[in-house]
Amino acid sequence: MSDSAPESTLLPQPGKQNILITSALPYANNVPHLGNIIGSVLSADVFARFCRARGLPTLYVCGTDEYGTATETQALAEGVDPATLCAKYNAIHRDIYAWFKIDFDIFGRTPTPQHTEIVQDMFTRLWENGFIEERETEQAYCPTHSSFLADRFVEGECSLCHAAGARGDQCDACGNLLDPLEPVEDTKAEPGEEKKATGWLLNPRCKLDGTTPERRKTKHLYLRLDALQPEIKSWLDNASNSKDWSANAVAITQSWINDGLKPRSITRDLKWGVPVPTNLPGLPGHDYDKKVFYVWFDACIGYPSITKCYTDTDDATGKNWEKWWKNPDNVSLYQFMGKDNVPFHSIIFPGSQLGTRESWTQVTKLSTTEYLNYEGGKFSKSKSVGVFGNSAKDTGIAVDVWRYYLLSRRPETSDSEFSWREFVDANNNDLLKNLGNFCNRVVKFCHAKLNAVVPDYHSYEDVDGSLKQHKEDVNGLIQTYIANLQATKLRAGLTTILSISALGNKLLQDNKLSNQLLSEDPARCNAVVGLALNQLYLLANLLFPYMPGTADSILHQIGVQGSGNGRFSIPDAWKADTLSPNQAIGEPKLLFSAIPPEKADEWREAFGGEELRKQKAIEMEKAAAKKVAKEKEKEKKRLKKLALAGGGAPKESSAQLQNLSINDAAGSELPKGSSEKGAA
Repeated sequence: MSDSAPESTLLPQPGKQNILITSALPYANNVPHLGNIIGSVLSADVFARFCRARGLPTLYVCGTDEYGTATETQALAEGVDPATLCAKYNAIHRDIYAWFKIDFDIFGRTPTPQHTEIVQDMFTRLWENGFIEERETEQAYCPTHSSFLADRFVEGECSLCHAAGARGDQCDACGNLLDPLEPVEDTKAEPGEEKKATGWLLNPRCKLDGTTPERRKTKHLYLRLDALQPEIKSWLDNASNSKDWSANAVAITQSWINDGLKPRSITRDLKWGVPVPTNLPGLPGHDYDKKVFYVWFDACIGYPSITKCYTDTDDATGKNWEKWWKNPDNVSLYQFMGKDNVPFHSIIFPGSQLGTRESWTQVTKLSTTEYLNYEGGKFSKSKSVGVFGNSAKDTGIAVDVWRYYLLSRRPETSDSEFSWREFVDANNNDLLKNLGNFCNRVVKFCHAKLNAVVPDYHSYEDVDGSLKQHKEDVNGLIQTYIANLQATKLRAGLTTILSISALGNKLLQDNKLSNQLLSEDPARCNAVVGLALNQLYLLANLLFPYMPGTADSILHQIGVQGSGNGRFSIPDAWKADTLSPNQAIGEPKLLFSAIPPEKADEWREAFGGEELRKQKAIEMEKAAAKKVAKEKEKEKKRLKKLALAGGGAPKESSAQLQNLSINDAAGSELPKGSSEKGAA
């Protein structure tokens, strides 16, 4: 999916800063929305392009995460087998990311022999080193097709809100976690463990054949995170650069450590997944010959397995992938994801690496995001609310405008909002009036007034020092830009580019670039235009990580020939002398076109306007109900306090308390399909 295919397989280079980049593997059972795209693949793409333009050997790896219960469930819903479903969605993801110009070195998949090999090898080492334990649990079993059932393959009535069609892991109507069967003991979650259910299914049935499941004992394997905690904590405190991670990544990781890590199940009763090896000493094969690894255990191992598909192709014995993944002294690993994926990358995968007792490349920087919401609500594919990856192009707006807007709203420290009004304003003001104006004004003037060649800008003596000061101001911003990108502060880096462009517009304004300047002071006019053209060259290189198509257009307009990503280079300092006098420039073209303001309302309606209004109304009802309940509880406490202060319960206070209790009982039912915890 690279813009320009590499001549040979990229491997780490001795003596250089080698950069390995991953973005969270998207599930191959749905279409990604804009929040998914900005949260991982687009952010990682910007950083990968930046590193390459800085001359660093950089490998960007991603692919679809295809195993797990959710995939089997979706395949059942679509009436196909999991492999067919995953092939379909892998192709959909590829097309979407290609349109967004995501420049992977490889976009692979998890169902490969390479993946099975590395997952089973890591598990074997963990087993041999004593970091896996067996536990006996009770689970739903279908006697009709003689199989234990994963939670999502049991359906029934929610014990909490009594909605029909709830799943054995969660009720979509009330949003609560569920057990497939009524628990026989307390299921409160211990710190560091998976969240335990708050309810269960009434009248449970097998999703496949409708049979009432039985409660039977079975065995599962657990990763002993408790035993690994001292090593994980030591790594976090000393070996990793966790202090430089995104704030939410640090907070989530520390919360897990503070609560104390507990063993976590790593097996499931599914057919679609990496099989548990059954030939290990001490591991009873008959207990696990129908089980596979839980997706959260094997998903992160997809990064090295997909890397092996890239570096070693079909060579099963190849070890080139280890030059990236077992080379901690020469490779820096940067991982991009939404905050819900943090524990898998900061606790579980690093813990698994440590437990193998091998020398793995471990994460240097976790760059994580909060959530991108949509017009005051939430993205919903089922209700057609929001823009999904395969529908963005339907607007007819260039992909670079989409990239700019999403990156300018990247939810780096708090949730952010997609707004059609802001989308239009970003194009018309940030891009068109700033960057677009600067490029068009300079190239158009040079083309029309200076014979379409770069003027001689070297002979002018900058007596007042204003041009020198301009260069110094730009160079100061370049240092800010580089520091921001190195710290994966992508929003700030984009803002810095616009500041450099604004300095370009100020240069033209301060010097009053016009026919009058050309006739009265041609030497200064040439110097200003030459400086501005070189600044456009700089801007193209700084823009390349964010808006590669726009960067390419700028280079063509100022006469830089060629194609491919190799043309782009981000310097430590700007000398403003790249373009040679008398070099021909290209034709001036508009970088951006104005979007009519009324399009915002049109697109808002087209992408779920009515459903979004319903969603907001439900949220308002829930908020109002919570407020009323809070006020009633406050009044109850006041009346009780008043009664106690009087040495007994006055008749009036008792009557009021009783009335409040009656009203609470009568008004406790929330709107259908909602709950105080919120619907999924």
